[in-house]
Amino acid sequence: MTPTPPDTRRSGGPLILALGLAAMVVAMAQTQVIPILGLLQRELDTTPAGVGWVTTATLLSAAVFTPLLGRFGDQHGKRPTLIGVLVVMIAGSVLAAVTSSLPLLIVGRVLQGAATAIFPLALSIIREEVPVEKLPGAMALISGTLAFGSGLSLVATGLLTRGDDPNYHLVFWFSGILSVVALVAVLIRVPASRVKAGGRIDLLGAATLGLFLVLLLLGISQGHEWGWASGRTIGSFVGAVVMAFVWVRVERRVADPLVDLRMFVHRPVLLTNVAGLFVGFAAFSQFIGISYLVQMPERVAGYGFGASVLRASVEYLLPGALISLLAAPLGGLLVGRIGARATLAIGAGVGVAGFAWLAFGHGASASVILAGMLTGIAISFGYAAMPALIVAGVPHHQTGIANGINSISRSVGSSIASAVITSLLASKSVEGLPPGLPPIPAEGRFTLSFVIAGAMLVLVVAVALLGLQRVPARAEPVAVSQPRVQESADV
Repeated sequence: MTPTPPDTRRSGGPLILALGLAAMVVAMAQTQVIPILGLLQRELDTTPAGVGWVTTATLLSAAVFTPLLGRFGDQHGKRPTLIGVLVVMIAGSVLAAVTSSLPLLIVGRVLQGAATAIFPLALSIIREEVPVEKLPGAMALISGTLAFGSGLSLVATGLLTRGDDPNYHLVFWFSGILSVVALVAVLIRVPASRVKAGGRIDLLGAATLGLFLVLLLLGISQGHEWGWASGRTIGSFVGAVVMAFVWVRVERRVADPLVDLRMFVHRPVLLTNVAGLFVGFAAFSQFIGISYLVQMPERVAGYGFGASVLRASVEYLLPGALISLLAAPLGGLLVGRIGARATLAIGAGVGVAGFAWLAFGHGASASVILAGMLTGIAISFGYAAMPALIVAGVPHHQTGIANGINSISRSVGSSIASAVITSLLASKSVEGLPPGLPPIPAEGRFTLSFVIAGAMLVLVVAVALLGLQRVPARAEPVAVSQPRVQESADV
């Protein structure tokens, strides 16, 4: 393949907008059902455990498809892969929108889970199409759109299901329409891939990695429901360890592995994934902690603000999402000026301050909102820095799979946060409640949750400053004209 001259790269603009819309689809798939789980339980006449699979199915689907589709895009072209993922997302949204059956809704959510692969695919396209000097800012904008999309999804869900007769079907129609808009934008603005690694798909590696991730996330996400000492939970974790060993053995033996283990253990990539796990924990802790806190009835619990789901989304969570979007260009600028490593450390430091404020100053609405904005800035800076660290550490033909693994590390962190915080909030209740009221978490449980989230970001600071080696502020992508063998040797 004759490489395209560098001066024909697109400057960004419409391309970034198209990919940003696609990234918002990822955010919607991840968060759109969380505010309506209670509504789904009533409408579908199921149990809390049954409706929990509406979120778990998407998580497990993402674990399987994100690395596989990221690698497929590296090998056979990012644009057709991205288009295919968006089509699957539309199909999943339509199925979820028209069904009133829990099994079919879960199938729709499995299809929607594939949308998580959009994010690493978008970053791979950005690396190919945007000039090197604009690369940090472009990646940061895509990442910021992802963070903003989570807040927008929550607000949209709240608005679409308000009133005395809420209709959950509208939530999925909304995500389907947004997916169609994103698909049209991608068809118009995203060019054909410049770099295709070729080769066969490592199906055995994909299967073993998928089983490892499914067992791991199944144990994490269902442990609270099953019991942490139950046979199913312990069996899931033991199975995950076994499958991790099998996966490593498989990847060492195949000629063209799904994940090049040399890339996987390459210091910048490995530690960035560790940081991704901690950032994912903090991001979900911000959402679930603030959302639950502000909905607590102050008159009964002695704390909280008695907010509705809609008010919690619009008044308390949306400002953090908006500031994430606004902070994304600044994060990209910092990556270009002082490097991704320093940007990651600065963002995490800001987040530590935000969670400390939430832990010890959540008695006033303004404090919760402002502290949430600080944590939003932290998440945005983290999302801006981590793709830059990944891109600096891998050649072109591994960009999709490397960013896919980083996305999964954040998902694992979010799952751990959900399990930890859910268990903490259920571990101690307010005493002396009137008969007939459900248990309400003791205020100290929220304080402890925010302290733990802040500690995760302290670890991110340590990883950034002590673990990650210095990388250039503007990493030159590996030239597309280089042979694949040479690119692999450079890792």
